[in-house]
Amino acid sequence: MADQPLLVFDRSVPGRIGLKLPESDVPTTDPADVLPAHLIRKIPAELPEVSEPEVVRHYINLSVKNHHVDRNLYPLGSCTMKYNPKVNDTMAALPGFSQLHPLQSESACQGALALMYELEEELKKITGMSRFTLQPAAGSQGELVGVLLMRAYHDRQGSQRRFIIIPDSAHGTNPASVVMAGYETLKVATDPRGRVDLDDLRSKLSDEVAGMMLTQPNTLGLFEDEILMITDLIHGVDGIMYMDGANLNALMGLIRPVDMGFDITHINLHKTFSTPHGGGGPGAGPIGVVDRLIDYLPLPLVDRKSDGTYYWRYDIADSIGRVHAFYGNFGMLVRAYTYIKSLGEEGIRSLSRRAVINANYLKSQLVDIFELPYGDGTMHEFVLSGEHQKKRGVKTLDIAKTLLDYGFHAPTIYFPLVVSEALMIEPTESETKATLDHFIQVLHEINALVDQNPDARLLAPRKTPVRRLDETKANRQLNVRWREENLPH
Repeated sequence: MADQPLLVFDRSVPGRIGLKLPESDVPTTDPADVLPAHLIRKIPAELPEVSEPEVVRHYINLSVKNHHVDRNLYPLGSCTMKYNPKVNDTMAALPGFSQLHPLQSESACQGALALMYELEEELKKITGMSRFTLQPAAGSQGELVGVLLMRAYHDRQGSQRRFIIIPDSAHGTNPASVVMAGYETLKVATDPRGRVDLDDLRSKLSDEVAGMMLTQPNTLGLFEDEILMITDLIHGVDGIMYMDGANLNALMGLIRPVDMGFDITHINLHKTFSTPHGGGGPGAGPIGVVDRLIDYLPLPLVDRKSDGTYYWRYDIADSIGRVHAFYGNFGMLVRAYTYIKSLGEEGIRSLSRRAVINANYLKSQLVDIFELPYGDGTMHEFVLSGEHQKKRGVKTLDIAKTLLDYGFHAPTIYFPLVVSEALMIEPTESETKATLDHFIQVLHEINALVDQNPDARLLAPRKTPVRRLDETKANRQLNVRWREENLPH
């Protein structure tokens, strides 16, 4: 059962005022004199009549009902839910950025163009790529753009390709992007060490392979230490190596994708560079490419003239065209740029090292109560298995729900699919040792409760505004629109 929510409509009292508008200076009081008839309401809008403090309290109360990274640890593996420094928001809110309109002339938005140009330069230094498009609005859209670039390249070569290779541990968006771009997937197996099975990869190679999509470090949180062999094999059939950058947080300042043989790299600015994300957006998923793929990038790109002014460049020979209205989610670009500049090169390098240290510390303190199918060479995240707990009557889902009662968001569960009862944990660099120790203590306590009171785990969470839902029904009968008749009684 969900607790009865206190809605802003419940606080409404006729005549209560929260905002006083100035007197209208429109010379007529008849709406029909200034508006078309079809735009005039027949029935007055049913708006709540409340004071300003009540409105503020309503939304603040809503905000604390949901878990977010500003409340406590959010160890969502593969999603890098790190702290978002508030200076990023301050910079994005500057009038010269927040009040721009995308149809303004180049001369009127030189500051914004300069920021985009310099952000691309920073991303080039981090990855070694030759050019970036900043248009994609998410990592998933960036993936699609990357695969479309593969298609454009092979079409230009007059080569008909059919397949793209992906690991069996890949993010679900990888095969989705492949299919949307008109290709078929070829799945390559994971070897006993948790890396790409090279023998299986060799068996999949042919002149019908357009390329390979590979997360580095992979979705098990392990560095693909045979990466140069993998890229050589793909290049041997004139394939394109695409790096899914979801786990770039482990590599920045330590190794560049270009040095591992990747031709395309996508970056989740909303993960790696601390901009807000979740709930479907907003996001930013720039795509970087090596020299031979520049001519296929989405247009326009930002370039700089000899006199130092910036402009939109549209003369891109074989561009795949626009992939986003206007120029991308600009507010996210400002935040990511601020983050990079705040840290500097050494700060970026230290960030990655600390993310790796935090993950390995957590792993070392949890392997005594959870199984660890693949743990040799953990980078920024790791994947435990709750098989021990399942045999004692409590599944990974129950552990995840119980964590909510302790004020922690749950790790990613049941993914990647190569690990049964998976718990994928990514602490990021943001967390202190004290926070990690508390998380460790809680998981040990939950593990003890599995034996002492397993049935209670099946009813968790108990302390959240909404208790355990019928998730199957929620997925199949999604209803996110407020209606009074939908309220629990």
